[in-house]
Amino acid sequence: MAEEKGQEGRKGPIDREALEERMSRIAHKIAVISGKGGVGKTTVTVNLAMAFAVHGHVDRVGILDADIHGPSVPTMLGLKGRRLGVVPAGIFPAIGPLGIRVVSMDFLLPDEESPVVWRGPLKMRAISQFLSDVAWGELDYLFIDLPPGTGDEPLSILQLLPDMDGVVIVTIPSEVSQHVVRKAVNFSRLLKTPVLGIIENMSGFVCPNCGAHIDIFRSGGGERMAEEMGVPFLGKVPIDPAICEDSDRGIPFIISHPESPSTKAFKAIVERLKEELKKEREER
Repeated sequence: MAEEKGQEGRKGPIDREALEERMSRIAHKIAVISGKGGVGKTTVTVNLAMAFAVHGHVDRVGILDADIHGPSVPTMLGLKGRRLGVVPAGIFPAIGPLGIRVVSMDFLLPDEESPVVWRGPLKMRAISQFLSDVAWGELDYLFIDLPPGTGDEPLSILQLLPDMDGVVIVTIPSEVSQHVVRKAVNFSRLLKTPVLGIIENMSGFVCPNCGAHIDIFRSGGGERMAEEMGVPFLGKVPIDPAICEDSDRGIPFIISHPESPSTKAFKAIVERLKEELKKEREER
């Protein structure tokens, strides 16, 4: 695979020229991050990407699963067991529902129980190759699903893609989660990456029988935090047990449950995110 210029990987410099050429063909690059685990960040990433594909971007959306140690995007999209193809132009991503192009460490492991025991330099090398050696083609949107926290993978992505449109931060209605997410906001600002907005996941439960909204956890904390920190609030996604069931079965939730309140929430978030992307481009 390619070698880098100007930034060192474990086995030589990364090919910055190849990386820039691949990424120049992608209109919008968005990282999805969280300060801590357990907030449903990957579920949000997958369904957000699917929502964009459904609404006018079929065959024009990609997902880079940059969680090297715990890749789960392939499982949620029914792509377990797939392998990446090799063509003259480079490595070809797996193709998921609605033509979504997916790259994940999961596709490179001998089996689903094999751990990845790597330190930082190897992880950065792998991520750089996912960006520079993969034939992503022409895309409207590339969503990058990052592991929790502000360690190697988020740092590598934000350093390798200085022209990234920005990050979307996922939280839940928990004071502990919101406290840690503040660190994610400050991390993005430290690296001069725009915060496109905050999504509050697991925000209440809508009873399927009577339609009543029940706050299982506290609600509204994500919106208050966004206001306090001066970043956009993209919306709330209520809990729906079918989201977990569909994810385990590899079925995109927003396709199997188009009338669910959670699906409607994702659709509304898509429109708000598009507005923030437009504002960000106008300000550059």
